[in-house]
Amino acid sequence: MGCMTGTSSGRRVTSADVAREAGVSRATVSYVLNDTPHQKIADATRRRVWEAAARLGYSPSAAARTLRTGRSDIVLGLLPNWPIEHVLGRLIQQLTSAFAEHELTFLVHSSAPPARPLREIWKAVTPAAVLALEEFPESEADAMRAVGIQVVMALHGSVRGEPRPPLVSEEPIGAVQARHLVGKHRRLGYASPDLTRLGALARSRLDGVREVCAELGLPEPDARTVPLEQSGAAEAVKTWLAADPPVTGICAFNDDVAMAVLAALRSLGLRAPQDLAVIGVDDIPGAALAQPPLTSVVRDTDAIARGLARRIVDTLDGKDAPADPIRDPLRVHVRESA
Repeated sequence: MGCMTGTSSGRRVTSADVAREAGVSRATVSYVLNDTPHQKIADATRRRVWEAAARLGYSPSAAARTLRTGRSDIVLGLLPNWPIEHVLGRLIQQLTSAFAEHELTFLVHSSAPPARPLREIWKAVTPAAVLALEEFPESEADAMRAVGIQVVMALHGSVRGEPRPPLVSEEPIGAVQARHLVGKHRRLGYASPDLTRLGALARSRLDGVREVCAELGLPEPDARTVPLEQSGAAEAVKTWLAADPPVTGICAFNDDVAMAVLAALRSLGLRAPQDLAVIGVDDIPGAALAQPPLTSVVRDTDAIARGLARRIVDTLDGKDAPADPIRDPLRVHVRESA
């Protein structure tokens, strides 16, 4: 006979049904299923309750858990309208694991159209915390707190409009790229993505390149938008090489943009790094297969995920969160392109 998933009337199974099935009180069911400490319940009774719950297909509702613990176990992750590719996908998986270690569930919502309005999402879920990957309106954050959402954090920028360091800084990425190139290259270019929704990230990374150039007395980096198609990327490459003095080293927003630059060089009969050195970000699997193999900055996304989870959990527990960004160890995977 198959396992029952509800009562004979088709309504939702409750703890009272489990109590009747097991021949115990509702309090005993609550103590057993919630593993309440300091309750002396015989092992045989515990087994009877668990077996009854399994037969009936009973599981405590999220609302019941919230009433019992005083808070939801959900952290709502708000994704901007960004492409969910290799690195962002990996970060989501690692955030899921990092929150699970703290007995929290990471639930992700993407704002890519035609998504439901943000307010409908957090009202339906009532999470303990919200982690946004980009800034969102102060009025939205205040509305969340008003309904009891305890922690609202934004990865890049403050949700309250107050100046503060981001939870994860992007500027060091551009700085690492620039420092890798400046030993051999006296004029750098920056290859920006052809997606306006990635503009905030690109500007921060470009700022890191600018800081290194200013520190070393080099010209301002020549920033160009590089589309992910050969002819448009070739126009950017030709402009860099025609500059006076010419640009000879390119810091690209990410590996996809860097590989567009490499493809443009090949189409023009040119080579990297001899004609133009190129360094990317993220070290995606295809970086090693590029022609030539792509030098790339590697981020420790697991350290980022664990750091974010720790900030959320500490804040939920009433501890003061550090003001400094989470440390993101960076290294350069050196290949032939730079």
